[in-house]
Amino acid sequence: MTTKETLIQDLKDKKARIAILGLGYVGLPLAVVFGEAGFNVTGIDPDARKVDSLNKGVSYIPDVETKSIAALVESGNLIATTDFSVLKDMDAVSICVPTPLRKTGDPDMSFIMSATEELAKYIHKDMVIVLESTTYPGTTREVLLPLLTENSGLEVGEDIFLAFSPERVDPGREDWITINTPKVMGGITEACAEVATAWYSGAIETVFPVSSAEAAEMSKLLENTFRMINIGMVNELAVMCERLDVDVWEVIDAAATKPFGFMKFTPGPGLGGHCIPIDPLYLSWKMKALNYNARFIELASEINTNMPRYVVTRMLEAMNDRGKVLKGSKVLVLGVAYKPDIDDVRESPALDVIGMLQNKGAEVVYHDPYIPHIHHEYDGWEMDSVEDMMQAVKESDAVIIVTDHKAYDYAAIVDAAAFIFDTRNALGKLAKDNPKIERL
Repeated sequence: MTTKETLIQDLKDKKARIAILGLGYVGLPLAVVFGEAGFNVTGIDPDARKVDSLNKGVSYIPDVETKSIAALVESGNLIATTDFSVLKDMDAVSICVPTPLRKTGDPDMSFIMSATEELAKYIHKDMVIVLESTTYPGTTREVLLPLLTENSGLEVGEDIFLAFSPERVDPGREDWITINTPKVMGGITEACAEVATAWYSGAIETVFPVSSAEAAEMSKLLENTFRMINIGMVNELAVMCERLDVDVWEVIDAAATKPFGFMKFTPGPGLGGHCIPIDPLYLSWKMKALNYNARFIELASEINTNMPRYVVTRMLEAMNDRGKVLKGSKVLVLGVAYKPDIDDVRESPALDVIGMLQNKGAEVVYHDPYIPHIHHEYDGWEMDSVEDMMQAVKESDAVIIVTDHKAYDYAAIVDAAAFIFDTRNALGKLAKDNPKIERL
């Protein structure tokens, strides 16, 4: 059999040895899915704390249950290590490392580069590599391919097989998870796509091959750019409705009654998470290199980035209307996770809201049942969640709801608070005709 046929057969027979580079929100669920499908999986991460936790059978990600990790470790289907040299014994490697933005707004490719350079030291014939980290179109072919082949003498599509399959992780979801969320797969060559699809099809319910790695890379950016632009549009709608003295939430609910041609998006204090605030800017950056200005992306980014400032300004004005001054006031921020019911604070607009409130002289505290401590990487401040949330509500001059966690007893909060600014419509009907509540 050819190299391709041998590798495909080993993948189908679950004889192929799997490595996952990066054991975070993307890599760990993927490792579990492959392990539970019968593959022997080795997770590789430079963070020794993660590795130690997994080898003890303990999960550190809410979406992955500890009992699942414990069972895989006990069966021998999952081990973790900080030692990249184990890659020399692997047959299939998935790269699931972060792709943040630099302060300048340029893509930070350092994690992808570092992981690929380590892999290049141990790459060998009969290996399939899939990049899952979201990035700009062309990364797999222009960055990974040269690093993996220039010094190895291996030919892509013949000796090794390289593809891109964008992660589609949505933390906190229970309906669409790694195993049943369709996976797009684009190879550097047709043979690359065939091998990578054979691998992922052994664990993922649906794999959708496309013609190239670039098509797969672009599909991910389309998904998140679509959301980012629509969120930007509805955020601007909120600003317009406030000036028109129209309830934006009523308008959205009314429009959502249309059974076709409309998709409901809601405004908020800004964008958060590891995808939507970042991924479209990868595409915008790439297009600038091609002398093209991605105007929709730039405009939506400008609107969304300004929302924390708009929220703080609205809150200040609302307090003034009630005879209160923000400077010197005690303000409680409810929820700092970027979305409800998770422990992820990446790119959360709550961090900007807190910083801006502090800069205006407010005495700020926060409560989040999922996040006991926050550290603002750029500004350097740290804060702990208050232990007694209801006591903090009673002691505060203002409460601002930034993340609408389901765990909150909103009726009790409304009764106890002196003033509430609700950025998520968490209070719903409780806010109607209530003079101490202001909504975005």
